[in-house]
Amino acid sequence: MFSSPLYPFESNFFELPSGLNLHFLDEGPVEGQPVVMVHGNPTWSFYYRELVRALSDEQRCLVPDHIGMGLSDRPDDETYDYTLQSRVDDFGAWLDEVEPEREIDLVVHDWGGAIGLSWAVRNPERVRRVLILNTWAFNIPKDKSLPGSLKFARTGLGSFLIQRFNAFSGLAVKMATEKKLDRDVARGLVAPYQGTPDQRLATLRFVQDIPLSETDPAWSVLAETESKLALLAEKPVHIAWGAKDFVFNDDVLALWREKLPHAPVDYYKDAGHYVLEDAADRIIPLAKRLFG
Repeated sequence: MFSSPLYPFESNFFELPSGLNLHFLDEGPVEGQPVVMVHGNPTWSFYYRELVRALSDEQRCLVPDHIGMGLSDRPDDETYDYTLQSRVDDFGAWLDEVEPEREIDLVVHDWGGAIGLSWAVRNPERVRRVLILNTWAFNIPKDKSLPGSLKFARTGLGSFLIQRFNAFSGLAVKMATEKKLDRDVARGLVAPYQGTPDQRLATLRFVQDIPLSETDPAWSVLAETESKLALLAEKPVHIAWGAKDFVFNDDVLALWREKLPHAPVDYYKDAGHYVLEDAADRIIPLAKRLFG
C-alpha cells in the first residue's frame, strides 16, 4: 500500500461484479453532500488530495481509482476489458453502492471526463453540479488530430517505453505542469506505476483506447455522450482550465464553450494539464463556492 503524509487517507475497496477490487477514498461526514472526483491517465486519487482535504470537513468526498490504476486491482487483458465502456460500467456499479439515491457533485479531469460525464448524461437525475478540469467527453473532430505526444505513445516504441519504463507517468510529472512539482508530489503521482510492467498496463491501454474512427470501441460511447451533453447544460456547470495544456488546448476548450455555452470558465494562463497541481489555490475556493 502507498503511504505518504501527503495522502493521509483511509483506503476503501469495492468488489465489482467482475470480482475485481476497486480502491476508493471516502472522506468526510457520510451525511454530507457527496462530491465525486474522477481522475484520468496516468494519475490516481492522489491527484485530488488537496481538494479532498479542503472539502471533507463538510462534504463527503468520494474518489475512486480506476481498475489497473492507483491502488485498485491490476488485471491482465484476459481478465479485464480495458475499454471506456468498462470504465463507465465500473463507475456506475461503484456509485450504485456508495451513493445510490442522492444527487452527487462531480469533478472530472482528463479521462475522468470521458468516464464521469458518460455516466452523468445517462443518469442526469443523479447529478447536481459539475466542475470540469481540462478534459473532454466527445470524439475528435475530423479536422483535428492527436497531439504529437499521444501519437508517439500509440506507436510500437511508445508503447514499449510506457509499459517497460513508465515513460507516460514519468514524463507527465515533468510536462503536465507549468511549475516544477515538489519531489514528494511527483513521487506520489507516479508511485502506483513503479515496478513491473503489469503495474502500467492500464496507462498504456488508456492511450490505445482513444478513439480515432467509428470502428474504435470508445467512439460510439463518446458519440452518445456528446449527443446528450445538453442535459448537463441545465445544471450548474463550471469549467476551470489550464491554458498551457499540451493535450487539451484552447481548441478543446472552444468545443466545451460550444457544448455548454452557459458554463462559466476560469482560464488559468499559468497552469498546465495537471491544472489542480498548478492552480489549487484558485480551484479549491471555486469548488467550495460551487459545491457549498
